Amino acid sequence: MRLYIRYSILIFALAILSLDAAAQCTQKLADLPAASELLGFRIGMTKDQIKALIPQTKFGRTDHFGVSKTTINPYFDPSINKNLYPSVRSISLDFLDERLISLWIGFDETFKAQGIPEFTKAISESFKLPNAWSTKGRGQQMRCADFQLIATPVGGGPSLRLLDLAADDTIAARRQEKEERDSAAEAAVENGTAERETVIGDKNSKTYYPARCEGAKTIGSENRVIFKTHEEAEKAGFKIAKSCQ
Repeated sequence: MRLYIRYSILIFALAILSLDAAAQCTQKLADLPAASELLGFRIGMTKDQIKALIPQTKFGRTDHFGVSKTTINPYFDPSINKNLYPSVRSISLDFLDERLISLWIGFDETFKAQGIPEFTKAISESFKLPNAWSTKGRGQQMRCADFQLIATPVGGGPSLRLLDLAADDTIAARRQEKEERDSAAEAAVENGTAERETVIGDKNSKTYYPARCEGAKTIGSENRVIFKTHEEAEKAGFKIAKSCQ
């Protein structure tokens, strides 16, 4: 009898594992269909292609990591034909090296699927994905081969974020590299061994100092930002301190 029970438990466990495996999402970004919920957007689009889709789009400044962002508001912007974006409240776009890597769309209360369970089911059907959603706070998420979907309730309606995971890893690697470089540069400043070209910026005053300028040593660590060159500091909106000109 005990052997039978153990055998039954084993069969049940194997069945659960089989169901979990079947529910895994192995889809790739390149294979995603042009679902209506994406409104004509696709990961990898250039800014020119975005402008061709919505000419009113204005892009934000690109940061040191190659990232820029913008938000489009069909619901509130009178220059955009709201009829072309029914049930759409807002669209947020993130770019890396001028290409779209993240798309967030917030729908209003008139969207065809309300409630996160109903919404994720509709998304799975439109994107031809398995029902592999897991709970994330008040919403749900699904991780696939090289992208992630996140569904959350916002402002009375559902929202969907589509994220390129490889691009996200690239940004994280660039940030880590900059942190390590800045730490090394700060140590060099403290030790008086900084390279002549290195400049130190003050976040509060938006001024910068050559590393060997005495003023650089007066900047608190919480306000200090390191630049490789004068040009990099100028590009970030900093101006050279008058005392070090």
